[in-house]
Amino acid sequence: MPLRSDQFATHGAVMLDSNTVRFALWAPAARSVEVCLAPDRRLPLQRGADGWFRARWPAVAGSDYHYCIDGEVQVPDPASRFQPQGVHGPSQVVDPAAYSWQHKHWQGRPWHEAVIYEVHVGVLGGYLKLIEHLPRLAAQGVTALELMPLGQFPGERNWGYDGVLPFAPHHSYGTPEQLCQLIDAAHGHGLMVLLDVVYNHFGPDGNYLGQYADDFFRQDRQTPWGAAIDFRRRQVREFFIENALMWLHDYRFDGLRLDAVHAIDDPEFLRVFSQRVRRTVAPGRQVWLVLENEHNQANLLESAFDAQWNDDGHNALHVLLTDEHEAYYANYREASIHKLARCLGEGFVFQGEPDCNGTPRGEPSAHLPPSAFVLFLQNHDQVGNRAQGERLTQLCPPQALRAAVTLLLLSPMIPLLFMGEEWGSEQPFLFFTDHHPVLAEAVREGRRAEFACFSAFADPVHRAAIPDPNAPATFTASRPQVPDGGAAPWQALYQQLLALRHQHIIARLPGCRALGAEVLAEKALTARWRLADGGVLRIDLNLGAEPVRCSLPDTASHLHYCADEPLGQDRLPPYCTLVSLLPPHATEPAHD
Repeated sequence: MPLRSDQFATHGAVMLDSNTVRFALWAPAARSVEVCLAPDRRLPLQRGADGWFRARWPAVAGSDYHYCIDGEVQVPDPASRFQPQGVHGPSQVVDPAAYSWQHKHWQGRPWHEAVIYEVHVGVLGGYLKLIEHLPRLAAQGVTALELMPLGQFPGERNWGYDGVLPFAPHHSYGTPEQLCQLIDAAHGHGLMVLLDVVYNHFGPDGNYLGQYADDFFRQDRQTPWGAAIDFRRRQVREFFIENALMWLHDYRFDGLRLDAVHAIDDPEFLRVFSQRVRRTVAPGRQVWLVLENEHNQANLLESAFDAQWNDDGHNALHVLLTDEHEAYYANYREASIHKLARCLGEGFVFQGEPDCNGTPRGEPSAHLPPSAFVLFLQNHDQVGNRAQGERLTQLCPPQALRAAVTLLLLSPMIPLLFMGEEWGSEQPFLFFTDHHPVLAEAVREGRRAEFACFSAFADPVHRAAIPDPNAPATFTASRPQVPDGGAAPWQALYQQLLALRHQHIIARLPGCRALGAEVLAEKALTARWRLADGGVLRIDLNLGAEPVRCSLPDTASHLHYCADEPLGQDRLPPYCTLVSLLPPHATEPAHD
């Protein structure tokens, strides 16, 4: 029988049977706690050790409830499973065993098969609307959906990183049952489903923990979002571990991507987190744990986590494609092609070297397999954190973008696509929120102030033109439109490249190791990897506008060539990518 999170839960409302619920709240600063199941039904929780309040009371699935602290303040359950009236409304009891799974024998897919497609559920219309996209994505060659965060946030629209109730899937996307339907349907199409989770902070509106559990935070360490979460405390660690177990076991997600763990800054918690999750996974089931981590801690990828988003790779590619070098791209302005070569040959660019601020960052990563790195050209951050939300289709020549897409989809790293990318979308993806007026004003002005250091927005008039995050039109502008005939060339390219990846590369990835990368010119390189069968995957890339001399492999080994010009005998034309599969022990031509 599949595990359910209530077998591990210490926090929240857990159904013991169809008519009984155990309520539990960690409230070390409270004198008393009651569960309010109706305006006239206030039932006490018993104070126990270490700040816990617990009791069993009659209740059924669908029951609404609040906690009443010290007879004065009503708050939602921080481990609420559903908030149908928003972050300030009552919590609702949910029965995780109520959904009848159609694909109950799904065990997941191997990580090396992952082709990830990142989506924002809200802009696509919710869980049930997203189900309509699944046949198209599976046919395109996608093997994994990655959902941006679902935890309940204030208002109706948000990226999800302002969540305050991480156990409650956001009510505007649909019901918990409909989320199960989405994941079940994805599994029916052979798609894994990953979820982005935020354990480094809570959003600015609707988090009541400080009123009765101020020990949840530590005042001696600040983050960009306020006091840091205190992962030294067992109750706090359990809160987030139990959250992960809920997503993996009750909703049957196939993996989690932990957002910005450098802001958690607690490697020991991350290792414990991984160990606890993996202990609960039944033999044969494949569950994957992925990090976003500016610290580039390769040691976390040796056993605890399966992969990390490779921002280094993205940033180097972005500079090569666009020649932009402001803000964090400044670290990749000099020797951009050398940095990309290091990424392809060793994983991280920064492996302990100081960045442009003089701060050492990262650890050696050349010993890790390519599958430990998720590579992308676009994602929610890299598009949405731009002032105008432009995509690469608006920022670089289409020939250069096609060459970079070829590298992305045929390299041994795990590729990630951002929704709309596969049809060459030119629509923006903007930063959007739905805050109350005072907070909306602060977010709007803070957003515009962020871009004051950019030359394009140094003038206050230009900054004022940055879209207002709280305006409904900003959200509407970010909704991907159904592609028309003009999207066909991009769709054909992505489908062709993913077909080649599935046919010729994926089966050869287990045990794959990088053999290094050689710089050919200012925007050109050659990278090589030893595949599982002993053969060599070679990619020759030229993102520049001029041809580059290069000794190329024999034409019999060419898997794919992407360029507007014919391939020369000893040169790479402008904006091209040549992908070759060399048999074991093949002799390659020496570079000039």
